[in-house]
Amino acid sequence: MYNLDQIRKPVENEIKEFERQFRNNLSSNVPLLNIITNYILRRKGKQIRPLFVFLSAKLLGEINKSTYVAASLIELLHTASLVHDDVVDESYERRNHFSINAIWKTKIAVLVGDYFLSQGLLLSVANKEFELLQTVSEAVRDLSEGELLQIQSSSNTIIEIDNYIEIIKKKTASLFASCTMCGAQSVTDNSNNHQKMKEFGMNVGIAFQIKDDIFDFQKKGLIGKPIGNDIKEKKFTLPLILALKNAQLSDKKKIIKLFSNNDNSLNKINNIIKFVILNNGLAETEDYLKKYKMKALEILKYFPDNEAKESLISLVNFVISRNT
Repeated sequence: MYNLDQIRKPVENEIKEFERQFRNNLSSNVPLLNIITNYILRRKGKQIRPLFVFLSAKLLGEINKSTYVAASLIELLHTASLVHDDVVDESYERRNHFSINAIWKTKIAVLVGDYFLSQGLLLSVANKEFELLQTVSEAVRDLSEGELLQIQSSSNTIIEIDNYIEIIKKKTASLFASCTMCGAQSVTDNSNNHQKMKEFGMNVGIAFQIKDDIFDFQKKGLIGKPIGNDIKEKKFTLPLILALKNAQLSDKKKIIKLFSNNDNSLNKINNIIKFVILNNGLAETEDYLKKYKMKALEILKYFPDNEAKESLISLVNFVISRNT
C-alpha cells in the first residue's frame, strides 16, 4: 500500500510552508468570507495537486518562489472549481461535510468561488508569473468546456468512449496537466520538459477520473459522495459505456430507458450497477485505468532518477489504488 506521508517526504518542508502561505493569501477584511474560508481550509483534502506541483518541480530543479506561486494558483483554482461544481450539481455534500451552497446558499457559494479565482489572478500578476497564469488560465477554460460538453452529452442516447475521454481530459485531467507543467515551468525554461510533464499530468488525470467513476458503481460511497451520483445526474461514465457496448440489444434498450427516466430510487441505481457488473463494465474500466497509469509512468522514464521521481511514481500508484 502506498503511504502518502512517505510520498511527501522529499517536499515535506515545502508543503508545510505552502500551507502557511496559502492560508495567508486567503485573508480578507470581510468577516463572512473569513468564516467560509476557514470552513473550507479545515476540511481540505489530501492536497494531491500541490504535491504534484512540488514533486514535478523537484524532479527537474530546485524549488523556488515561482513553485510556491504555482502551487497556490492550482489550489485556488481547484477550490473554486469544487465550490462552483457543487452549485452546478446542486450537491449539498462534499466528502461527508455540508457543501458551501448547502450552508450559505447558492449566491454566496458562487461569490466565494469567484473570490478564490480572483486571488489566483492577483497572486500571479503581483509576482509577474505570466507563463504560469497562462497555463492555469487554459486549465480554467478546459474545465468549463468539459463541464458543458458533459451537460450536452447527457442529452444523447449514449456517448462513445472517445467523447468520454475528451470530456474527462478537459474537466479533470487538464488541471493535473497544469500541476505538473507549472511545476516544471517554475524551475526550468526547457519547453520539451514542460510538454513531457504536461503529458504526464494529463495521463495521471485521466486515470484519476476513471478511478473516481469506478467508485460510483461500488457498494459503498467510498469517496464521500453518495453511491450512484453519476447515475442520478445522467452522466455517462466509462463503466456504463463499456457495459452497454457488451450487452445484448434487448438489455441495452432496457437500461438506457431506465437510465434516462427521472426516477432516482435506490432500486433503479442498484439495477444499473448490477447491469454494469454483469456486463464487465467495471472489469474493462480497470483495464483502461491501468493503460493510462502505464502511459504516465512511461513518460517518467525519460527523466534521471532522484527522490522526487520515486515519489512521483508512488503518487501515480496511490492515485489509481486509493480507496477514498
